[in-house]
Amino acid sequence: APVRALAIGASTGGPQALASLLSALSPALGAIPVLVTQHMPATFTAALAEHLGVASRRPCREAVDGEPLAPGAIYVAPGGRHLVIARRGAQPCARLDDGPPENYCKPSVDPMFRSAAGVYGGGLLAVVLTGMGSDGACGARAVAAAGGSVIAQDEATSVVWGMPGAAVATGVCSAVLPLAAIAPKITRLVAGERA
Repeated sequence: APVRALAIGASTGGPQALASLLSALSPALGAIPVLVTQHMPATFTAALAEHLGVASRRPCREAVDGEPLAPGAIYVAPGGRHLVIARRGAQPCARLDDGPPENYCKPSVDPMFRSAAGVYGGGLLAVVLTGMGSDGACGARAVAAAGGSVIAQDEATSVVWGMPGAAVATGVCSAVLPLAAIAPKITRLVAGERA
């Protein structure tokens, strides 16, 4: 299936990894929305979104509850809420979920991956970047089960290989790559290469 959305989860070391990935990826992002969950407290995610917007030269901000997801834009889960993807008619939109933490995290990557897999199916590309813990691993299984693809950052370029390592351990990742190789891979997938 063609890539219809990109979802990225990160924790420790994530802000730098995200800025690097999104700046390299920017030319490929015109046709798809990007969803980002970075473990951070509430007051920091607005600044992160601003930073990622500058790095990617794309519109980037904290997701707003109920807003339709526009191609070429980057949506960051606000600290203290889970970013989940829902459908309004045929239009995918962002929902902010005030439910309990998952994997001790809120926002958590798993609800974003799970809900996006439900909406985008085989059109979802999920990426697990550097971070502590195992958030994203269960969600990665859901993405693969729905026909989507999962890419994990490799151990050598991760600040902490907790989250990507846990995703790799599920056996569902189609690629495990150094950070610098992830953007070219995504660019090829968005252009229509098979995973």
